[in-house]
Amino acid sequence: MQNGGQVLVKSLLALGATKAFGVPGESYLAVLDALHDTQGQLDFVLCRNEGGAAFMAAAWGKLTGTPGICMVTRGPGATNASIGVHTAMQDSAPMILFVGQVGSDMKGREAFQEVDYRAVFGTMAKWAVEIDQVDRIPEILARAWTVATTGRPGPVVIALPEDMLTSLTDAVPLVAPARVAEAAADAGAVAEARAMLGQAKRPLILMGGSNWTDAGRCALQGFAEASDIPVLAAFRFQDQFDNFSPVFAGEAGVGMLAHVKAMIREADVILAVNVRFGEMTTDGYTLLSVPVPAQKLIHVHGSDREIGKIYQPALGIHAGPNGFAAALSPVRGDWAGWRAAGRAAYEASFDAPVQPSPVDMVAAMAHLRGLLPEDVILTNGAGNFTVWPNKFFKFGPKARLLAPQSGAMGYGVPAAIAAKVAHPDRTVVCFAGDGDFQMNCQELGTAMQAGAQPIILIVNNGIYGTIRAHQERNYPARVSGTTMVNPDFVALARAYGYHAERVALTAEFPAAFERALNSKTGAVLDLDISPEAITPRQTLSQMRAQAQAAKDKA
Repeated sequence: MQNGGQVLVKSLLALGATKAFGVPGESYLAVLDALHDTQGQLDFVLCRNEGGAAFMAAAWGKLTGTPGICMVTRGPGATNASIGVHTAMQDSAPMILFVGQVGSDMKGREAFQEVDYRAVFGTMAKWAVEIDQVDRIPEILARAWTVATTGRPGPVVIALPEDMLTSLTDAVPLVAPARVAEAAADAGAVAEARAMLGQAKRPLILMGGSNWTDAGRCALQGFAEASDIPVLAAFRFQDQFDNFSPVFAGEAGVGMLAHVKAMIREADVILAVNVRFGEMTTDGYTLLSVPVPAQKLIHVHGSDREIGKIYQPALGIHAGPNGFAAALSPVRGDWAGWRAAGRAAYEASFDAPVQPSPVDMVAAMAHLRGLLPEDVILTNGAGNFTVWPNKFFKFGPKARLLAPQSGAMGYGVPAAIAAKVAHPDRTVVCFAGDGDFQMNCQELGTAMQAGAQPIILIVNNGIYGTIRAHQERNYPARVSGTTMVNPDFVALARAYGYHAERVALTAEFPAAFERALNSKTGAVLDLDISPEAITPRQTLSQMRAQAQAAKDKA
């Protein structure tokens, strides 16, 4: 006989879980006790806030394709963690949130920290369930893992009444996860899709979502290049397609570039693979008419619930992205100029004007594009600063981007920590606005304790920039509630054991970033982009020449 906590932990091990992010609570002490025996196999990453822990689990799911595990206590712990659940859902990222619950004998009385989790998470998660029989723990976990990873991946919430974890049971823990094959594309539907593309004058591929394999991405790229069809990535999924490919034309997301909007509007056939058609990818649902687009839409998705949810396709195909991509063979048409124009506009978008701030982020990003390794992982939260990692970096086939489709501030730092936990030897760089950074800067303590310290670039302008921009447009000359007085970020980061320094000028950036790369304990660089302190700008070549001269002198 074992208690429920032991069965739960042994089942998670069998399913393949290796890390659990969380904040401890008395409501699930039996689980914490069981984790004492799994160190080195299934480790508990001790976080500082449940919101940060849930972001880490969501990012883990997006990065690895396996459910990110989060464990929090009842009531306030669960509500803090809800931001990560919402983010995982909008990101289509597999995640399982375990939440402590009051004992079964106290339910329905508004006991201390009692919450109805089915009601709270029912519309936020892919599935919300409460275990009410200890013998069913393996069954519920097996289903949760499958729900989180199949179709359109997403978060599952499991409430754990305290007595379910302490009660004894002879239930056998799981021994392995279920193998669920991707939904396969019908051969006739694939042939029809190819015929529609072959008859097009301006075909376009729009791709995104989770559940891609390396083979699937490679197959889609091979098809697009052989057919010479331009490819756009859905909002914050540009890391799923090689940006150096001659067919890649950009990202359909927030701050959408004019040529991307034009390509979606002017396309006559759009092959949308693994895309859920969110607001950002459609520019507020304006680029395609609802419910029947003017463009012929071929919508391919692993979940039948996504097909026809917003747009009625000319052809809907219920199929996983990898098998569908592998089933495609090249098509031919007279659209080389259409593809070339899209690629040229994408390349031209990197030639941005000099920025009127002490640290010119255009120059900084040009430096990073030439410096960062091919398997770098970039992360960001939400704010105007996200334009830099999202629009001014090229993601090769090994690089990854962890960025929230939910637009959640505070995601970038926890996501970077999760990425460093998953891949200790890879370079992980987080971009954070000063407001965004302060949403979860306490998780620097988590990184210090876990030995998972990324590089964090604080793009510091002293304001909530996105809100200020809307404020100045709608209520000119009436600034209110958007100016921040910030702490000494360098001193704060050093207190957490990070290498940290203030970067006051563009010319200082290359050397400062080199020191960050060489730091064994991560780094925080506080970049001054305040618009008030205008200084003479430098070209990238001047910046690099100065940095090299300083290095040679040293």
